[in-house]
Amino acid sequence: MSDATITFVVLGAAVVLFVWNRLPVPVVALGVALALYGAGVIDVDEAFAGFGDPTVVFIASLFVVSEALDATGVTTWAGQRLVAAAGDGGGKLVVLLLLLAAGLSAVLTPNGAVAALLPLTVLAAVRTGRAPSRLLIPMAYSAYAGALLVLMGSPVNVLVAEEADRTTGDAFGFFTFALVGVPLVVGVVALVMWLGPRLLPERRPRALPPDLSEHARTLVEDYTLVRHAVPDALFTRASGVTEVVVPPRSALVGLDLVPGMATPSGDLVVLAVRRAGADLGPRDGPLREGDLLLLEGPWGALEHHLGGDEVLVVDRPDAVRRQVVPLGPGARRTLVVVGCMVIALAAGLMPAAVAGVLAAGALVLLQVVGVDQAFRAVEWTAVVLIAGLIPLSHALQTTGAADDLADLVLDVVGNAGPHVLLIVLGLAAVALSIAVSNTATALILIPVGVSAAQALDVSPRPVLMSLAVACSASFLTPISTPGNLMIMSPAGYRFGDYWRFGLPCTLLFLLVAIFWVPVVWSF
Repeated sequence: MSDATITFVVLGAAVVLFVWNRLPVPVVALGVALALYGAGVIDVDEAFAGFGDPTVVFIASLFVVSEALDATGVTTWAGQRLVAAAGDGGGKLVVLLLLLAAGLSAVLTPNGAVAALLPLTVLAAVRTGRAPSRLLIPMAYSAYAGALLVLMGSPVNVLVAEEADRTTGDAFGFFTFALVGVPLVVGVVALVMWLGPRLLPERRPRALPPDLSEHARTLVEDYTLVRHAVPDALFTRASGVTEVVVPPRSALVGLDLVPGMATPSGDLVVLAVRRAGADLGPRDGPLREGDLLLLEGPWGALEHHLGGDEVLVVDRPDAVRRQVVPLGPGARRTLVVVGCMVIALAAGLMPAAVAGVLAAGALVLLQVVGVDQAFRAVEWTAVVLIAGLIPLSHALQTTGAADDLADLVLDVVGNAGPHVLLIVLGLAAVALSIAVSNTATALILIPVGVSAAQALDVSPRPVLMSLAVACSASFLTPISTPGNLMIMSPAGYRFGDYWRFGLPCTLLFLLVAIFWVPVVWSF
């Protein structure tokens, strides 16, 4: 069996396993690299080269940058400004929400933007009397369009830019993607306003995420606070309060902790104790199972000391801080670092991977995020997926398998010209991305598209940009992207709710990929 045939077999098996969805995605991706190595198609260095690939390093660093923007309250601040600017205007709120999702996606990636805006979107829907299902799909789909505004908006963008540089020596610039991203964002907003009321379902979820915007006032009403009388004083950029429950067999049972005392660690102060629905006030007495404590301290100390088994946290300090403290500790440092990274990428001062690592490292050194927090922020599933499939993408090119697939594509295209090539590749991308991630789809189709472009003697650049757009059209099912899955439960969506509004969005993306891209980047 030839190396090209083996590569086809491995590719087919990978697609089947992705669709089957019984094995973890990283396991399938690593299995692909190991299968190619075991069959002798690639050597051991090539099998694991993806983990040292600059594209993978850059994508991993972006997760740390995204975490810093969210953890320091930058996204909370942006959301609050949005709600304030929208006022009571329902249509204005929708438009501003979609534009905010697109803008955040450009720096947080679509999944990061959806995660950051999910609580805000649900609460905005509830406060304006709307069903969350009317806003969450539009918000998510606008984020996917916004990912095409800049280079760092999506791993697919990075892969396409790297391939353009490799094959033509002319990579796509940082803001070049906006030439397709802006029309897509405008188009999605127009579709939401025009077709949204008819195609989006009216559903109510079983449970909603907690609204912590009035958390301080709630605590003041439930407890007799000793050190604070003004609700706003409970939460500052430096410190906050957290409500915890003393569980059975906790080491705190039997301790005499009264308001004003420090906890055993010495970093936190007990503001109040509540038992059986009543504030105990300043009375002395041992703690019992089920007692509620209101603890005050620096945000870092609250996170550090409340992660053990001694107490059960009612609302995580991190979740509270992100909702109630806009532009919290480290926000200005984060904005400066991100601004410098964007300038470096836009001006081409250094490779993308270098700029990303420098930004992530600076955020750690400036203590905006801790080392452990930075590692937790990285979506390792995505990193391993890309690193594991890069050897497959390379094998498709080096064994001639991509040329064979390109020949099949060209048999379909015939003499119809490069526009038909874009149609075939676009439809293939949409079909694959129904069950396979858009990143995996891009890694599979990029070498095929380049080979087909070279066979037709046309520039690969419009083909690559067209693939970037088509691979981002993951709108038809909830399993197409993590962002689609994230919004399913909070909105009460069903599996079939996605394609109704997703179909016109997919058609919009295909129209841009097939007809607009060649206008900007000629064949």
